[in-house]
Formats: sequence, structure tokens, C-alpha cells
Amino acid sequence: MKGAGLTMRGVFAHVCAAVLLTTAQADQPAIPRIGVLAAPLPYEQGLRDGLATLGYVEGKSIVIDWRRSGGAVDELRSLVTDLANSKPGLVVAFGTPAALVALEVATMPIVFLSSDPVASGLVTNLARPGGNATGVSATGVELTGKRLQLLLEFAPRARRIGCLVNTSNPIGALQLEQARKAARSFNVELVKFDAHNDAQVDDAVRMILRSALDGLIVTGDNLMFANSVKVARAIRKTGLPAIYPTRETQGDNGLVSYGPSLKEAGRMSAIYIDKILRGAKPGDLPIEQVSKLELVIDLRVARAQGIKVPEELLYRADEVIR
Repeated sequence: MKGAGLTMRGVFAHVCAAVLLTTAQADQPAIPRIGVLAAPLPYEQGLRDGLATLGYVEGKSIVIDWRRSGGAVDELRSLVTDLANSKPGLVVAFGTPAALVALEVATMPIVFLSSDPVASGLVTNLARPGGNATGVSATGVELTGKRLQLLLEFAPRARRIGCLVNTSNPIGALQLEQARKAARSFNVELVKFDAHNDAQVDDAVRMILRSALDGLIVTGDNLMFANSVKVARAIRKTGLPAIYPTRETQGDNGLVSYGPSLKEAGRMSAIYIDKILRGAKPGDLPIEQVSKLELVIDLRVARAQGIKVPEELLYRADEVIR
């Protein structure tokens, strides 16, 4: 009986310990899990940096379900649907096409990055977007004309300018419209090279290599970003002056870029994620724009291509690579 009493006491202690452990675990807040649809771009590093600054440690205080896209619109729906079905606390969609699909498919909060959220139909009001989505606006559409103007400063005698664009992206179509408007004002011919997937990017690059052009504009789009190294290398071989939408897409083979920082856009997205995880409603959070624009000139490319860079542009540049 004495032995039995000790056994019963042991069982009782074990049960009490298990109850206390279960209660303690129940009291601990669940680790938030978010889903991120990202192209292979600097957005991802910016987002990681932003979350780290806010005190999040991936795998410990936040779980991130990454779904990487090459930027082609035809693959986005399955990726976004799969991501939404896993039921994360919120979805992050980098790029207008991904954001549009997320709005159709996902019911949870959405944080997006778009060049023009209003014109593309993501929201109707920047100050109070409403619904289940908010995010960052990375200036792009209205910069297209300015990029053509800058390109003509590198090639003042240019009369035939190519435009590499993805019109399956609503933002791409808007950029093309702006490029055409600017081309008319500068009295130059604009030649469209339209690509909706990786294979079409390859075709467009081959057409560019065979075309008689005086310069090229590469528009801002996740598909172009995903293929940026290939595109920039091919264009450099032509000797054509070309302008890119961001420093990140310019890489080491591009002559000049003008636009917002993609890393900064990623860091700004982290702020929205934090606010929503703390209980804020997406529709009440105003959409903010990446305010800093960077002009980056690579003199190594200019020298290799025999392009003379105006001194005024060198003084205006935020970065000159020598």
C-alpha cells in the first residue's frame, strides 16, 4: 500500500505538471505567419531588413511562407491561390499583377507594392484605401517621360527609341502610354517591344539586337526585373544607351537608371505588416509613396560604349559608378 501511495502521488504530480505546461503554452501568443509572393528582387532583402528593425526574427517571432514568382502573369493565379489556401495571417504581394490577383482570391489582409494603386484599380483612395488591402506606391508610371528625357541627354541625336514593356501588366500599359506621349513631345519615334513571359523577353531582346535603334527604355515590371541581368547584358552588347527603372535593375551592365529604391519599398512594406499584426485594419492605413528617387550613372558602361555623359548629369546624379 505504501508503494501504491507513492505511485499515486507520482501520477498526480505528473498530471499537475502536464496541466501547468499546457496552460503555459496556451498563454503564449501564437507566432504570426505571413505569406509573401515575391519576385527574385531586392524587395525581399528590404522586407527582411525592415522586419528585423522592428524586432521580428524569422522562424522565431514570425514565420514567412515565401512563394517566388518570375513575374509572368499566367503563373500568378496558382501561386496566389495556393498561398491564400494555406491561410496565413496576411498576404504580401509585390507588383500590381500579384496584388490584383490577391484581391480577387484572398480574404485576409493584403499588403502590396504598386506603381499606381489607383490607376491600376487596386484602390480608389490613397488616404483611406478601404477593404482588406493597403501598401506602398513606388513611383513609376509618371517617371516614364522623365526617363525618356534623360535618355535623350545621353543621345541628343536619337530619333528612334525602343521601349521594352509588359502590357499584360496594367502598369506596363500605362508606362507605354506615357512613353508614347513623351516621344511625341520630343519628336522621336517610339518602337514597342512587348513581352509577357520569359520566352517573350528572349524574343524581344533578339528583336532589339536586330533593330535599328538609337536608344532603349526598359520599363518597371517584375518580369523585366526577373530577367534584368540577361536584358542588361544583351543591351550592352548593342552599344545602345539604355535607361532602367531602378538601380537594382540596372545592375553592372546598365548605363543609367532613374527611379525609386526597391529595397526601401520592401522596408516600408514591413511597417504595414507590423501594424496589421498588431491589430490595425488595412483599409484604415494610408498608402505611402517611396519618396526618394535615385539617378545612377555607370561611367564604366559609358566608356565601353563610347557614350559621352554630360557634366551636368554627373553633378545631378545620386551615384556615379566609376
